[in-house]
Amino acid sequence: QVQLVESGGGLVQPGGSVRLSCAASGSIFSINHMAWYRQAPGKQRELVAVITSDGSINYADSVKGRFTISRDNAKNTVYLQMNGLKPEDTAVYYCNADIRPTALFKWYNSWGQGTQVTVSS
Repeated sequence: QVQLVESGGGLVQPGGSVRLSCAASGSIFSINHMAWYRQAPGKQRELVAVITSDGSINYADSVKGRFTISRDNAKNTVYLQMNGLKPEDTAVYYCNADIRPTALFKWYNSWGQGTQVTVSS
């Protein structure tokens, strides 16, 4: 019943900026980490950034200094602010989170459907 929905993707010129959002909905008792992954054509899915429930953050080396991950726990939403975009950032971006539906049930790892970000002039 838990669902992650990404939004904010689109076409942007090199050097431009976009902000991605991912909102979790459904039965949610607790959310641990929330993360952004991406998958470019012909490449494996890779971790872009992750933020834990206590606010600890890690970024992929390729995006450090350009991307910022944040979360709003009250809204069960994670954001990815992407600045200084490069053509190599072109990919489908996926939201990922560990979610506990109820206090009496196990944790689930959930994925969003993905949102396309294309960086091109």
